[in-house]
Amino acid sequence: MVVGMVTPDGAATIAPAGLLSPALDDLGVVLGDGGGTLRVWSSAAESVELVMFDDTDLDWITDTVALTRTGEGVWSATTPLLRAGVRYGVRVDGPQAPGNTFNRGTLLLDPYARGLVRTGYDGWRSAVVDGSFDWGGVTKPAVPMDRTVVYEGHLKGLSKRHPDVPGALRGTYAGLAHPAMVQHFLDLGVTSIQLLPVHAFATEPRLLQHGLTNYWGYNTLNFFAPHAEYATEDARRQGPEAVLREFKGMVRLLHEAGLEVILDVVYNHTAEEGIGGPRSSLRGIDNRAYYRQQDDGAYIDVTGCGNSLDTSTDAAARLVLDSLRYWAQEVQIDGFRFDLAATLGRDASHSFTPDHPLLRAIVDDPALEGVKKIAEPWDVGMGGWQTGNFGDGWSEWNDRYRDRVRNFWLSDVDYARRASTSPVGIGGFATRLAGSANTFSSDRGPLAGVNFVTAHDGFTLRDLVSYDVKHNLGNGEHNRDGADTNRSFNHGAEGPTDDPHILATRRKAMRNLLGTLLLSAGVPMLTAGDEFGRTQRGNNNAYCHDSALTWLAWEHADWQLELHAHVRHLLRMRRENPALRPMRFARLEGQTPSASVMEWYDEHGRTMSIDRWTDPAHRTLQYVAASTPETEEFNRVLLMVHGTERPVDVTLPEIDGVTRFVSLWSSAEEAPATHGTHHAPGESIALPGTAMHLFRAE
Repeated sequence: MVVGMVTPDGAATIAPAGLLSPALDDLGVVLGDGGGTLRVWSSAAESVELVMFDDTDLDWITDTVALTRTGEGVWSATTPLLRAGVRYGVRVDGPQAPGNTFNRGTLLLDPYARGLVRTGYDGWRSAVVDGSFDWGGVTKPAVPMDRTVVYEGHLKGLSKRHPDVPGALRGTYAGLAHPAMVQHFLDLGVTSIQLLPVHAFATEPRLLQHGLTNYWGYNTLNFFAPHAEYATEDARRQGPEAVLREFKGMVRLLHEAGLEVILDVVYNHTAEEGIGGPRSSLRGIDNRAYYRQQDDGAYIDVTGCGNSLDTSTDAAARLVLDSLRYWAQEVQIDGFRFDLAATLGRDASHSFTPDHPLLRAIVDDPALEGVKKIAEPWDVGMGGWQTGNFGDGWSEWNDRYRDRVRNFWLSDVDYARRASTSPVGIGGFATRLAGSANTFSSDRGPLAGVNFVTAHDGFTLRDLVSYDVKHNLGNGEHNRDGADTNRSFNHGAEGPTDDPHILATRRKAMRNLLGTLLLSAGVPMLTAGDEFGRTQRGNNNAYCHDSALTWLAWEHADWQLELHAHVRHLLRMRRENPALRPMRFARLEGQTPSASVMEWYDEHGRTMSIDRWTDPAHRTLQYVAASTPETEEFNRVLLMVHGTERPVDVTLPEIDGVTRFVSLWSSAEEAPATHGTHHAPGESIALPGTAMHLFRAE
């Protein structure tokens, strides 16, 4: 049996009845006149009980109410005792069998709770929130994908050290929306702030034993409640309603400034970890139905975190979908980056399929229309690497772009110093620069790829050009954690150095990496702090450090201010030149609207030959992109790329209709030039080793 969904354009889509069954509507607490209704899903439970607590003593049970089975695994109770502000939990009992972990004595969180309250260092209670909020007519910015520039950062780390943010607001939701932070985002030119997890999360016991904390937050406790520790002290004192209100206030202020808010969401696993870990919610409610398991109850862990949410079951998939609907509608979130998204697309046999009912429902749901959907398209299970395989409506983190760009500017240069020749030619790099058509289908186009060179996970940009190996001893795992293959290059010294030549070469390498990222076709993602050359002292897995190591510094040396100026300039060039941000791939036959027609020339101004694409000795090209106007004026740019450390003279090509080339940006300059020089076709341009130069062709 199936039921239909109708998209806003009137097209009917088909989804499994189970996932969208009305029986799964309104789970959690719904308030009404004179009280509220709690609905909990558990297919195997034999009894479910609502437990309510005193407002101040969260260990004092004031009332209990038995829930009644209503069909399709849903248990329900309506009582006048449920009202805004009430602290509550559930207790669930059921049969003892492989895969079940029922225990009637365990107090559990409602998976749909909109607020949480901590009790002790490792306990929580659910809280009923009203959620009312005056948005003041502010709406979502709805930034088109071709104009989107993602800025990935940590909610706390972004403002924690900012001198212009009041002390009480630093590191909080309110602090992120402070005018000093908003001005930085706007001056830089980014459009969409992507926050590391802000769903309520917990620190793993093993980290606490080492005196560390889960700073990044990829250990979700609840899919609906905001992380209370990121709220101001005043909001935390008032309780979950005030925490949620502060969060919404942050979103409203960012929206007023035209900035989008994208959440990094972790639906692939939970903080309950592996068997033997905490039993805080799903494990005690229906372990067999919510987590992937073998017949004997052993977990099938495709996330590397102990458990994996089983989205092949209707209730688990609906939990994810309902959470997304809540954040997109009630909290006005603009988009989601799905951590280990391949896990969400695994079926009952644990195999990934791009047509998974949950993946399609996320794209087709009218409640999520216009919401950006960005997949981290892999997990650690069999067949887990799925870059390019998500369907229409999805964008994906492009790890192949990351690896190729790092190779070209860093590890290939390191190799050439040792072997006197580069290992590969420039062809693979050019493919990534032009939108990764070998990864994303022509129907999906270049905007299916979110390009990045760095992310929260791995070396910062500065560390990428300063360290050959990771330095993670501070993580308490004897340097075993974190990636070993970083495609980095220290340029002659490991870590800090006073050598002026090495420092200058590193700065140029950063400019080349940033120039590539911000001038490539696709959606660019910039990691917070890279615009200033932030360092984590070689730690490429700083997930457990809530300290100055990971918080952004806001006092900068001159070279850092110059790097920041380059990023601002590059983002302005991207805005002003639509040829740099095509929406579609051009086709050989006919003209494709909002695409860029690309031509390729060598350093002599001649059309690139087949041999030149693959010749490691010739890593120089001229990339010409001409827009095919649909909503903007015609535009054409030329980008020179030189990928060896030998200087080269490059001859500007003769192109029909082009009478001059206007210099727009060069990575060879320590600070971006304020006035562009004009050059004629056939003129020679001198490039130093490893450099880029952007021109507008007129």
